Amino acid sequence: MRPSVFLLLPQPGRLFLLLVSWLFNPTRSEITSLDSGNIDDILNNADVALVNFYADWCRFSQMLHPIFEEASNVIKEEYPDKNQVVFARVDCDQHSDIAQRYRISKYPTLKLFRNGMMMKREYRGQRSVTAIADYIRQQKSNPIREVQDLEEINTVDRSRRNIIGYFEQKDSDNYRTFERVANILHDDCVFLSAFGAVSKAERFSGDNVIYKPPGENAPDMVYLGSLTNFDLIYAWTQDKCVPLVREITFENGEELTEEGLPFLILFHMKDDLESLEKFQQEVARQLISEKGTINFLHADCDKFRHPLLHIQKTPADCPVIAIDSFRHMYVFPDFSDLSVPGKLKQFVLDLHSGKLHREFHHGPDPTDVAPGQPIQDLASSPPESSFQKLAPSEHRYTLLREKDEL
Repeated sequence: MRPSVFLLLPQPGRLFLLLVSWLFNPTRSEITSLDSGNIDDILNNADVALVNFYADWCRFSQMLHPIFEEASNVIKEEYPDKNQVVFARVDCDQHSDIAQRYRISKYPTLKLFRNGMMMKREYRGQRSVTAIADYIRQQKSNPIREVQDLEEINTVDRSRRNIIGYFEQKDSDNYRTFERVANILHDDCVFLSAFGAVSKAERFSGDNVIYKPPGENAPDMVYLGSLTNFDLIYAWTQDKCVPLVREITFENGEELTEEGLPFLILFHMKDDLESLEKFQQEVARQLISEKGTINFLHADCDKFRHPLLHIQKTPADCPVIAIDSFRHMYVFPDFSDLSVPGKLKQFVLDLHSGKLHREFHHGPDPTDVAPGQPIQDLASSPPESSFQKLAPSEHRYTLLREKDEL
């Protein structure tokens, strides 16, 4: 259904011309409409796909349509192969199953896919033809820097996470797999490569991939699996590039939410690195098996004063550990109990079992109440999720990171 011309006519300048062009020349662009029957085939065969998840009733979706189509036309001239770059769209009202599959909660949402895999960072840049086209060009650029001398490896930025591949030749299955991994994870790691005679000294047992972690004295780690097995090398590289405990900020809060996992958060003062180190150690010791069921995060107490207020805490109370289930916020009783064997893990297991939610509404389980201790008054409940209270109900992180307006 085309948007109402009366709604769109007041838009000035270039946008007005694009809207008129879109209304009266709807066939000039090759935007692929996705549905449950074709989505997997189209996305799996596309090197890069930018998908517009929209709703016809949404004014911003209506305004984005002509811009999105014009950007598609520009990029199509530069990348004529239909599988190099695909511009596609999903009507989320008609295909709510697809919207749910990709956790779409606002419109319009632009998601990037590589060979069928959705990238965790959606497009949040300016909604203009130039900006969208530049974004696609950037995504098509080579994410791997080729080194011409191994001395360059000694000068890499050791504050970053570096993945280095040493290959006999670029035209090989080993390198193509490495390139696929780099395309997906280049926002999280720096990727470098060396070939032929330049890399020979590092290929004493064949093609080789190593990880240089942050820190001048941190030892290298070598990938020992098959270099043609994408799943193996991707899992290994992701483990190295994405820290087990990540920082949540105003800028990435929405992205982390879109991963769909509850948060285990350490709130700490920025210069309190000791508490952060203890938290990281206990997460690695107690909760490594829970990776994939909950996100481990840390947050600056000063910056997140508002969320702390919703759990009756202030920066003076930090460090504080809490779980945000996106329904409610649950506070770990005492930071000093962090190193008690199994205590932090039980806290997370109580989330998964529903115990935290049950006690949120009904007070401590009777078996957990000491003799003579009164059960919590049902009228006094712990605070709701602090991140939910920061924003309108349709989106938790609106105030953390306002959605870019068109």
